[in-house]
Amino acid sequence: MKPIRILAAPSLAAAIALTSAAALAQEPVEAGTFGKWTAYHYKTKKGPVCYIVSRPVKSTASRKNIKRDQAFFIVTNRPAAKVREEVNTIIGYAFRPNSQAILKIDNTTFKLFTTGDGAWSDGPATDHKITAAMRRGRTMTVTGVSRRGTKTVDTYDLKGVTAALKAIGGLCKKK
Repeated sequence: MKPIRILAAPSLAAAIALTSAAALAQEPVEAGTFGKWTAYHYKTKKGPVCYIVSRPVKSTASRKNIKRDQAFFIVTNRPAAKVREEVNTIIGYAFRPNSQAILKIDNTTFKLFTTGDGAWSDGPATDHKITAAMRRGRTMTVTGVSRRGTKTVDTYDLKGVTAALKAIGGLCKKK
């Protein structure tokens, strides 16, 4: 899987700060593939950044022939910013404004807020609940609605996610 630079930030100011830090960063280095999840890490002036990423194993849409970029689900550690296991998805299209994405892990459902083509939880406590459910789970779906009203459902295989999270936990230990 080609590495992607992770800039998961819910606010414009944070996105600008991360973009500046990423410009000074090394290219991501693959740390291994675990089932359907690949772990990466890179260094910035502020310290290491580690993340796991997966692509959907299945995607469905309410309309045919939609144009959409690749979707990803990402879990990121940034110890210098005290960020551990922050979850987000890049859906491959602009979400409908003021909408939510629905994240379902087996029988547990979470609501994610959306902005542009990304969706995040409401904070670290929810991130922790999501990653705990991911570790226990078998499949995960992300349901969203595009700006044009197309509903999509992306299905992710959670096989290997526990080992991938353990790998980035070791790579991005707080010093």
